[in-house]
Amino acid sequence: MSQPVIVIITIAAYFGLLMLVSYFAGRGSDNKTFFTGNRQAPWPVVAFAMIGAAISGVTFISVPGMVAAKGYSYLQMVLGFIVGYFAIAFVLVPMFYKRNLLSIYGYLEERFGQSTYRSGAWLFFVSKMLGAAVRFFVVCAVLQLLVFHPLGIPFVFNVIVTIALIWLYTVQGGVKTLIWTDSLKSFCLIMSVILCIYFVSVNLGFSFGDLTKAISDHESSKMFFFDDPKSGTYFWKQFLAGVFMAIAINGLDQDMMQRNLACRDSRQSQKNMIVSGIMQFFVIALFLLLGTLLVIFLERQNIELPAKSDEIFGMVATHPSMPVVVGVLFVLGLVAAAYSAAGSALTSLTTSFTVDILQAHKRHADAPERLTKVRKGVHLAMSAVMGLVIIAFYYLSEEDAISAVYTLASYTYGPILGLFVFGMFHSKPVHDKLVPAVVVAAPVLSWVIQYSLRRWCGYETSFELLLINAALTVGGLYLLTIGAPRAAAAETPVA
Repeated sequence: MSQPVIVIITIAAYFGLLMLVSYFAGRGSDNKTFFTGNRQAPWPVVAFAMIGAAISGVTFISVPGMVAAKGYSYLQMVLGFIVGYFAIAFVLVPMFYKRNLLSIYGYLEERFGQSTYRSGAWLFFVSKMLGAAVRFFVVCAVLQLLVFHPLGIPFVFNVIVTIALIWLYTVQGGVKTLIWTDSLKSFCLIMSVILCIYFVSVNLGFSFGDLTKAISDHESSKMFFFDDPKSGTYFWKQFLAGVFMAIAINGLDQDMMQRNLACRDSRQSQKNMIVSGIMQFFVIALFLLLGTLLVIFLERQNIELPAKSDEIFGMVATHPSMPVVVGVLFVLGLVAAAYSAAGSALTSLTTSFTVDILQAHKRHADAPERLTKVRKGVHLAMSAVMGLVIIAFYYLSEEDAISAVYTLASYTYGPILGLFVFGMFHSKPVHDKLVPAVVVAAPVLSWVIQYSLRRWCGYETSFELLLINAALTVGGLYLLTIGAPRAAAAETPVA
């Protein structure tokens, strides 16, 4: 049986199971179910689903490959994630539940005004669309290599088919469907990685003792980097960036928070956040352990490492010496990660665009049928835009994709982080209509600072760029307090 046929069968089987779960989860769904899941999701289910939600196809491909150049430095950031999850659980979650918001960016309207609210919504839209496109185009590129290219099918058709499948299973159930499909994804991902570790170890002739010794002795298993503060892998840069990156791309992201806010109350949601954050550390560690095994395999086979580290996992999984099941597990994990991540992005983009930008929930408050029609139209439009952005990204990625995702997040989530920090911890009013200028200027100045530090000081700016961006936003908001009318402050700070 040829490789493309095996991949197609694997995708078809997984998608069939996905549709089955989606059907049962989405029965009786309405607009409230789509946007909030009716706030009835059990927290252990959400916590398990959040493991899969935080792992995209980029993570599945890129994290094992990044060990060749960066070792286990990523775990330094994941340690920061855990601290960030605690901050989300005990600061943001109670605040969002207290306000019973459909979209978390509704807080910005309460605190600042309409212009700031729209700025936050548009920042999320750009952030999520670009981030989801980067994640998904990497997956589409792998599927193109394994399936579509051997069959003579162009990349554009590849994107159209995969986006159409994702639209199909998310169009009805929304958040409620995502929680259960993410649970399926979490199970498939964890089992895929564990079984891949097992089969690669068997191929290398390793016992459990040999496996642990080979990994611990290999140079790629170095985790902590304290020696060079100018390096992008320096511990405190990674750790602190991880804390604030978690807050920004989980706590201040409609995509991630709509799952957490589907729990019955804030206490349930807090349990979910803490448990999922700790579990994520161990799951990421499994990916990195697998990465070291993949590098050892290539060294034993005298195969040169590919120019792009993202290609390492697929190269080993489809190697002739590997059993077919390893390739199937690779495709299963990849597809599970990709479909779920893109599906959740489409759902959150639909929610934010419908609620925050179009404000259709207010305009059609007494006409649920009309709101449903608008929501489904937006969902279709978001699918089309994502497809176009993915195609635009094709051939443009040069660094490992996980770094590309976080670099984009540093530019786009920085202003969102700054808006929430200023709003929650300072009571001063601002000139609301000038806020859009601040959130545009902050990323531009961040790029100038990043370039200048690298050009003149030899300093490699890593993900702390997020903090620079947020600080510039907070500074700009302080300037906007000059002469601002007191009535503009609609919210008392939390601290």
